[in-house]
Amino acid sequence: MRALLRSTSAYTSFCGGAQTAAHFSLVLFPDERLLRPLLKECAKAFFGAADGSRTAKLIDEECFSDCIILPPAGGKLTAELAAMIAEESILRPVEGEKKLFVLDAFHTVTPLVQNKLLKLLEEPPEGVYFLAGAAAEHTVLPTVLSRACRLAVAPFPEEAVAAALSRMHGGERGIAEAAAASGGIYSVAEDLLAGGGEDFRLAARFLTENNTEGLCREIGEKKRPSFFAAVRLLLRDALFVASGQQRYAAVRSAELGAIVRRYPMGALAAGLSYTAQAEREVQFNANFAQAALTLALRLNKERETWQKLS
Repeated sequence: MRALLRSTSAYTSFCGGAQTAAHFSLVLFPDERLLRPLLKECAKAFFGAADGSRTAKLIDEECFSDCIILPPAGGKLTAELAAMIAEESILRPVEGEKKLFVLDAFHTVTPLVQNKLLKLLEEPPEGVYFLAGAAAEHTVLPTVLSRACRLAVAPFPEEAVAAALSRMHGGERGIAEAAAASGGIYSVAEDLLAGGGEDFRLAARFLTENNTEGLCREIGEKKRPSFFAAVRLLLRDALFVASGQQRYAAVRSAELGAIVRRYPMGALAAGLSYTAQAEREVQFNANFAQAALTLALRLNKERETWQKLS
């Protein structure tokens, strides 16, 4: 996992140490689950902490006195914590000449708290640096964005995700399919790999069975965002097969043939766009079952339309 995180442009930008860092850096990284580990790797590079060193271990444990990581894991950055940051920033570093505040999950910070931090982010005391991480840019205030050195991390290449899965889950089946469906987000790939390919089995049923409402209720109960990634890959690979390009398909299953027979090529292509839209809706807290039902209705409408045209 460390190798994957250290391959990012955000990490390499800190490898020169504090002397090359901006006073306020904002890492934009779509994998929310790995955001905090990535920020820690960046912090270790900022302090020049070698692997296995005391400083590196303390940063991993979130106990290094000159690297303050907030909020506590699983929490939110509140107005009270913002006030504490302002007070703490005035104090001299304990062990060196630099102090780093690492602000995790900045995409969950309210506009009120962002405004409280704005002046400090713009003009921090000498020797004080800020490193924030957000899984989405649109939740960060424009005034905050304008003061940040933005470090946007692109999704990982499919090959890199597959290699990381092999290192972490060697021997498990479905690594190639999970990597292909992940969209370059490692946590999604792990979710797809979990349960022995449950998401792919559910996605195949979704695309081939007629019990739409009952199946969508089942999908809603499971609430697995990776389900839509599995649907997207099955539609993509079905389109490859339907267009005679099966060599590019990652999935090798009998269900793929059933999907090709059920949906004309135009419906498969439109379905990819509709699935991406369903994924975005779920990211914005749409009802999971409703998003699945809306997708199913759109797919059926496209299927019927293209069947009439053929």
